[in-house]
Formats: sequence, C-alpha cells, structure tokens
Amino acid sequence: MQLKDLASLLRVPDDKVGALEITGLTSDSRKVAPGFLFAALKGARADGAAFIAEAVSRGAAVIVAAFDSHIGNVGIPVIKVEDPRRALSLAAASFYEIQPVTMAAVTGTSGKTSVAAFLRQIWAAAGFAAASIGTVGVVSPGRNSYGSLTTPDPVELHALLRALCEDGVTHAVMEASSHGLDQRRLDGVHLSVGAFTNLGRDHMDYHPTVEAYHAAKMRLFNELLPRGAPAVIFADGAWSQATINVARRAGCDVRTVGRQGDFVAIKRVEHERFRQHLELEAEGTVYEISIPLAGDFQVANAVVAAGMAMSSGVPAAAAMKAIADLKGAPGRLELVGTTKKRAPVYVDYAHKPDALENVLSSVRPFTTGRVIVVFGCGGDRDRGKRPMMGEIATRLADVVIITDDNPRSEEPAAIRAEILAGAPGAIEIPDRRRAIAEAVAMMGEGDTLVVAGKGHEEGQIIGGVTHPFSDRAEVARALKERAA
Repeated sequence: MQLKDLASLLRVPDDKVGALEITGLTSDSRKVAPGFLFAALKGARADGAAFIAEAVSRGAAVIVAAFDSHIGNVGIPVIKVEDPRRALSLAAASFYEIQPVTMAAVTGTSGKTSVAAFLRQIWAAAGFAAASIGTVGVVSPGRNSYGSLTTPDPVELHALLRALCEDGVTHAVMEASSHGLDQRRLDGVHLSVGAFTNLGRDHMDYHPTVEAYHAAKMRLFNELLPRGAPAVIFADGAWSQATINVARRAGCDVRTVGRQGDFVAIKRVEHERFRQHLELEAEGTVYEISIPLAGDFQVANAVVAAGMAMSSGVPAAAAMKAIADLKGAPGRLELVGTTKKRAPVYVDYAHKPDALENVLSSVRPFTTGRVIVVFGCGGDRDRGKRPMMGEIATRLADVVIITDDNPRSEEPAAIRAEILAGAPGAIEIPDRRRAIAEAVAMMGEGDTLVVAGKGHEEGQIIGGVTHPFSDRAEVARALKERAA
C-alpha cells in the first residue's frame, strides 16, 4: 500500500513521497521493519521523537510526528500532523482496510467487560458470528485469547478486526476505556452503536479530576459515534443525566435503560442465591425472565447489553430470551466453589470503590451468616481510593482481610497501611495465597467469601516482575485442602 492511500489526515507533501510503499505501521521503534511508518508519539514517560534514529536504522520509510516536534534531517520523509495518535489510528484503519460490519463500543467505570460478554452472547443467540474485545481478551467463535489492555493499541486493534473479518465475524463489541478514548485508540473504528454504564472513581492517577475522566469517556458520543447512531445509556446512575445531555447534544439517538429507562425498563427484581427473577419492559411488552447471575449490577449490565443488541438489529423478544442464558464474564462475581456446607466463594475483579461496594452489596441479600472479603489495592495507581475501599469493606462486610494486590514498584506495607487507615479492625495478611487460605478456613455455614481485585488475572506484579498467580486457582486449592 502506498503512503497516499493510508489516511486523508496524512497530508502527503508530494507525489514522490506519496508513492512510498508502506509495509506496516507502529509507534514502537523496536517493532519497525523495512518499509514501516513510524509514529513518534509523546507519552507520559517518553517522547517517541527520541526513538526516530532507531526506527530509521531498522528501515522505517516515513515518520509521522506532531507539528511541534523538533526533528532534524533524518534521511527519510517526516510528515507533521496536529494529532499523531489520531493519525496513526486512521492510518491503521486504512492499512488493514476491513472490520466487522457491526461494531459496538461500551464505556463506563464498571461493567464494560460484562456488557461486552453479554452482548456477544445475545448476538450469538440471534445467529450472528460475534466477538468481544476487552479486559479479558478476545472471545469469538474461533478465538479465546488474553490481552494486556482493555482497549488495544490501534495498530493491534485494526489488525485484529481484519483477522476477525477473515474468520467470518460480522458483529464485534469493544470495551472503550478512558485511556483508549483519550489516546485516540478507537478513532478509525466504524461504530454502529455506543453505550455508557456508570461513572465512579478510577484512574485518578491519569485524569486530574472526575470531570476530566467523564469528559474523556464522552469522546465516544462527541466524536466517534456517527450523528443519529444509537447511544444506549444506563439511566439510574449519578452521571447518567450528564451523559444523556452530552449524547443528545452530539446528535445521538439516546436510548435509556434501567429502572428509569425508556428503551428497556427494569420493572421488578427478585434476588435468589445464584439467580435473579426480572420483569423487563421493552417496546411495550413486559418480559418475565430469570437470569443465572447474582447481583443487582449484573441486571444493569444485562439491560445495557440488551439495549445494544436491540439497537443493532436483534428483535426485543430474541434479546430478552437470550438474557435468560447469559454466562458471566471470567472473574466477575464468579462462583469458584463452595464449602462442604454450601458456603459460596466468589472471585471478582472489583478494584475500585464503586465496584467493591456493588459486589459486597450484591452478596449480602443471600448471605445468612457473615460476608468475608479479601482484597488489596494496586501500586502505582490512584492512592486516594485506598482508604475509601477500606471504609467500604468494613461497612459492608463482617470480616475484612487486607492483603497485597499488584504492588508494582511501591512498598506493599505502605499500600496496606493506607487501606487500613480507612478499615479499623481489619485483618492484615500480606501474602495473598495465605490470606485466601485463611479466609476459606474460617468460613462457616451461611457465610459468603468474596476475593476481590484480580478477577481473571493470572499474575501478581511485584517490582517489575509478573509472578504467576490466580485468585481462582488459589480459591480452588484452598477449598480442596479444606475438604481433604
């Protein structure tokens, strides 16, 4: 493919440059091969301009950089643009050419992974070859692979979308993180429908304020979703109305779901231990449905997914029928096992205040004994949430065990101390494996244990090293040892 064919945003200066054959694209100088376009992106820790020499030495054919980048004569063409991140995303979309016909994106603080998984399942039940892309990786009829980013790098993303098309996938849903939206990773994706779940405290190490965090997520409606396209918004949250206002001003077709929803309305919810009975109203019809999932938040996620499915061509009756057979996403209030006396142990990805509050509130209605929780907070991330999560845990659980969770470069004891400042009376067990084992050992009849923070993850990051570790595996091990 010639350079001039990639994206109109790349204003190629002359025919000679435009005729350059481009064999690939990257923003990582280590991945440059002969004929590549190298995008010199400015990041929080490094400026891609510092790696141009390496890119040239590896055979780069052209450099894309910001207008204000100071780049001397590097021996190959340099194209300067206002927004190199957006330019790279659009160029990647042009380079890989195709993507599934129906693309959907869901943003919000919590619930994105579950909504994406549920929408994929509803689409599949309706007969579509469907995929989901996000925190737990890529799931499609031919793939089930783990990924490291909620919203992938744009080159990786568009290569994946092409591969999914070649696999026969026609419908794909993505999680749209605030980082991914702010860093233009979704620019170039041809969206048919967008959705919003909720907004709580998260990523305050990246966004200066909650308002800035919300604004980053609103790019989905302000800039990426075409005018007139459906925007499915959960109506019952503190930031719902603000999101509705943004989407309407952007010209989206706003469709609200939830107890206050006008597109899919929650009329009644009855909780049981491992399932919930719902009355949902959609298009003037009331549907009585039982879903095999615990937690009010999963009801919210299910109606967002149903609203997205209906907005992308699935009949309401088919969407409602599919809800009854939904399977939870890995590590999302996932029942890993029970004790001999049927006391359940759940693993959940909750690593932010709202998510921890949701999961602990969800298990209380069916717990006749004690709610026990094991959790920690990650290092090199928002410190302000640590005492908040400690307070939530001690308020909503009967036994709180504070342990380590991806301390990264921070001193683990310092992280635990900040959590404990908001959690008087909590038990401190630094070793996560021992914390889980002791929590399982103390369970009695009627108790419920939630191990929160890591969910589907298969590693514990200490220093710069990721050590193999799975909450699910450790819970299973502890239950087996107790049963022996």
